Parts: sequence; C-alpha cells; structure tokens
Amino acid sequence: MNGYGLPTGAQGLIAALAVGLVIGLERGWHDRELPEGGRVAGLRTFALTGLFGGVLGHLQPDFGAWPLLGALLGLSLLLTVSYARQAKLSANLSATTHVAMLLTLALGAFAAHGNITLSLSAAVICAVLLDLKPTLHGWLQVIDHRELTASLQLLVLSMVILPYLPNTGLGPYSALNPYQLWWAVTLIAGLSLLGHFAMRITGAQRGVLWTGLLGGLASSTAATLALARYARQQPSLAGAAAAGSLAACGVMFFRMVVLLAVIQPTLLTTFGSSLVVTGVVLLIVALLRWRKSATTSVGEGVVGSMAPFDLGTALGFGSLLAVMSILVPAAKQWMDASGLYLLSAVTGLVDVDAILISLARLHGAGGLSTAATTMALGLATLANMVTKACIAWTTGGAQVGKYVFLGYLIAMASGALVLAMVVTLS
Repeated sequence: MNGYGLPTGAQGLIAALAVGLVIGLERGWHDRELPEGGRVAGLRTFALTGLFGGVLGHLQPDFGAWPLLGALLGLSLLLTVSYARQAKLSANLSATTHVAMLLTLALGAFAAHGNITLSLSAAVICAVLLDLKPTLHGWLQVIDHRELTASLQLLVLSMVILPYLPNTGLGPYSALNPYQLWWAVTLIAGLSLLGHFAMRITGAQRGVLWTGLLGGLASSTAATLALARYARQQPSLAGAAAAGSLAACGVMFFRMVVLLAVIQPTLLTTFGSSLVVTGVVLLIVALLRWRKSATTSVGEGVVGSMAPFDLGTALGFGSLLAVMSILVPAAKQWMDASGLYLLSAVTGLVDVDAILISLARLHGAGGLSTAATTMALGLATLANMVTKACIAWTTGGAQVGKYVFLGYLIAMASGALVLAMVVTLS
C-alpha cells in the first residue's frame, strides 16, 4: 500500500489510463463526426492503449524492456496496415492519430515506471498540439520563406551555438566572455524578429511600439538598434521607431529603480524620484510621438518587404560590446579613485545595469558617498542615452535621431530638475 491507500503500482496504472483518456478525448472529439468503425481510434481505444502501456511498464522489472518493445512493434504493424487501408479508401495521408497512439503506449509505460508527472505533462502537451492543428497550419500559410529562414537562424544562434560557448572571462583582463557577447548578438536578432512578427500581427505602427516596450525590459540599447533598423528599411516608420526607442528607454529607468530597490534601497531617497520622473516623461513623449505617427499611412506590403533581422547589425553590436568590455577594466586599472566618474561614463556607453549594480554595492559597503554615487550614476545614464541617440541617428536616420534626441532632452531636463530639488531640500 502507498500513502494514498492504494495498492502498490496502482498510481502508475491510473496515471497511464489518464494519459490515454487525455489524448483520446482530443482524438475522439476530432473524429466525432465519423461513423462507428470509421475512425482509427477513439476515446476508448486510446484509454486502453494507455492502460496497456501501464501494464507493460509494470512488467519491466521482471522481464526487461522486451514486452514493451514487442508491443510497440506489434502496434506499429497494426497501425501501418490501418494507415495503408485508410490512405487507399479516403486518400487521407495524415498519420497524426497513428503517431499519437504510439506515444500513448510509451507514455503509459513511462507513467507506470514512476514518472507520473512527466508522462501526464507530455500527454497534455500532445493533446494541445493536436488541438492546435488549425492554428499551426494557419501560421504555416501566413509565414513566408524569409521569416522561416530567420526563425531557424535565430534557433541556431540561441540553441546550437550559445549553450556551447564558455561562460568565463578570456583575453585581456579576462574581459571577453564569449557566452555574454553572443547572448547580446542573440538578443538583438531576437528583438528584431519579435518586432517583425509584432508588426505582422498588430500592424506596423503598433508592433514597433510593442517592440520598444518589451525590448526595454531586456536591453533598451538593443531595442533602439533594432527599431532604428526598421526605420532605415522603411522611412515611413521613422516616427513609430522613435516612439518605440523612447518607450524602451523609459522602461529602462523603471528597471533601474527596481535594481536599486533590491540592492541599495537607501539610494532611492535621493535618486529614485528622478529616475521615476524621467521614465514617466519618456513614456509620455513616446505615446505622443506614436499617436502622431499613427496618422502616417503605411502600405500593406511594407512589413512583408522588410528583412526579419540583420545578422550583420547584431554582430556589429556584439563587436562593439567586446571592445568596450576591454576598455572598461583597462580604465579601471590605470586610473585611481578620481577616475570613477570617467569610468562610469565609459561603462554607461554600453550598459547601465552593470555600473549601477557596482556603484550601489560600493555605496552599501560604505566605500562611496551618496553624492558621488548619484553623480556617477547620472554620468553613466547620460552616456548610455548619448549612445542610444547616436545609434538612432546613424542607423535610423536624421528624422529618428531628432525625435529621440528631443525626447531624451525633455526627459533628462525633467529628471535633473527633480534631482536638484531633492538635493536642495535634503
């Protein structure tokens, strides 16, 4: 008896039966209109197949894997004959139900072997995939060859190359981390592809804005680069791309607030209100810019004519990040404490989070005053925004750069004013 008062092994058999019922429910509903005997398998057959797999799983300790292998072979032969007859009579070449039945048998045995949660999870996933046939086939009808190629390239970047790169410092100052550098390349490519599909689904203008908002959660610099590339390909998206870039930067400021709240909450007393105001102003300006750009007509074929992402642009950003990764520790080594501000500015050219975390921890340990920390964070943030403004101008064109620069100027002036008031009153 087990903890549930059931005989030993009963849980496995019940789970195996549940596997068959879950998959059989979807298959039975799918073929519900067919006459009795006209379907390959229904709810009962799948339930019995799952239960059969559970029984075979219980035989494994005494007889090894041979009973299960024999059952899989026998069922495969039976399904092959059924498939051949079905294809001849109805010209239906679909083998989905046959494969699902083989999976049901294997998952039933898997459940009886003690892997109840995994087998039930796999059964649910199988049922969901079977039920999503119209949706999945609809996607295949909509996606074009360039988008498929881009998606596969992104999978190669993220699933094939990235996991095998060393996550350790190499080269001068041990500053070159292949994993982190390639992650930046993958992030740029992923954001570009995400934005492309967002535009396909929600429309060009709205999709660009969503790319900025979501991209800002990961990297506002990467999002700005991806959005500027859209504007370069399609000038009619310049206003929307600028709005998305401003939104991404606004999200960055709220991300900084969260990091400070976690690492060194005392800094929020001085720096927090300025960050919040700057972020809010950026989001407001982004919304106003987007609403104005939404009146601009964008042709139906615009998105389809745009490349899903540019690998060269992503690799260029990764190369720049590699160079800055070497320059920062070099500056840190060759400069004394008086060079802290310069180091913050140099670091902020690429990334704000890294220097923010370092400064917050140093302040928490008593190694840096609040005034010095605030000044260093301000320089890092300003440098980062200068970088993004330059990216927007050089990659997206003068129109995008102008919108982004003016938005940054308004937001930074608002934030600086609030910071000055806080410092004065404290």
